[in-house]
Amino acid sequence: MPSDNLSPKIFASSQSVVLAKKIAESYGMELGKVKKNLFSDGEYQVCFEESIRGRRIFLIGSTNPPNDNLMEMLLMIDAAKRASARHITAVMPYFGWARQDRKDQPRVPIAAKMVAKILQAAGATRIMTMDLHADQIQGFFEVPVDHLFASTILLPHVEALNLDNITIASPDMGGSKRAYAYSKYLKCEVVICYKQRKKANVIDTMEVIGNVEGRNIILVDDMVDTAGTLTKAADVMMERGALSVRALTTHAILSGPAYERIEKSDLKELIVTDTIPLKRESSKIKVVSCAPLFADVMKKVQTNTSISGQFIM
Repeated sequence: MPSDNLSPKIFASSQSVVLAKKIAESYGMELGKVKKNLFSDGEYQVCFEESIRGRRIFLIGSTNPPNDNLMEMLLMIDAAKRASARHITAVMPYFGWARQDRKDQPRVPIAAKMVAKILQAAGATRIMTMDLHADQIQGFFEVPVDHLFASTILLPHVEALNLDNITIASPDMGGSKRAYAYSKYLKCEVVICYKQRKKANVIDTMEVIGNVEGRNIILVDDMVDTAGTLTKAADVMMERGALSVRALTTHAILSGPAYERIEKSDLKELIVTDTIPLKRESSKIKVVSCAPLFADVMKKVQTNTSISGQFIM
């Protein structure tokens, strides 16, 4: 059989096994077997337990927490390259280090570009990810990047709420482009929050630009980390007369006091995807799976079919 006709295989890093199983099921195949051998000093080795020679393989692994999970992805890519895989696609639903996409002060790295170079040096021939913190990170790569948008799966959920007087809100100036895209699709108004930080993850002041009185607010963002920005925005908007505040975020990092902040805030509901597994359940957090979307795009990549039809805004 010619190698071009060999079916692809899907493998997962240890952090993303649950999501990878869902993706494999949606794709219509079994998840491939890969073993991780741990050494007493913390070093580890990955080993594919089946042949991948001449095949396209999809390596699924979000890099959160970033250090160990990025290293595991790199080792899997290198092992696949040395096992003669034909194409190696790093499927990174959450791309760690993406917040360091520019030099915003003296003597700091541009970590996102460095990670891009390392992935390519390891042997990745294609990258697939969702809602990068900044779109221009795609330009750090010299290989094709399939950049998916969670709006494809989150917008139908918003429409199903059947809310009146919807207003889309961005929790900061950097997310205004995303907010305008949502508002254009939903044909509603948009407001922007202006925040000033004392330091990373600590907000000093926040103001709302636009009218929220009597409106059902939907905050949109690419990630929620300590939830300081989202919960502060929700509280400020409720003080300004909003009827309700919900939030749509792609990546649920939810570190530090995030869960406690969400539970105590005026945020009615937080809707996230499963690019990163939740650390615990919460009555306010609803998870929408991105597995069918990734599986469909992976099929299109395998068959060299356009993926532009996956974007609804």
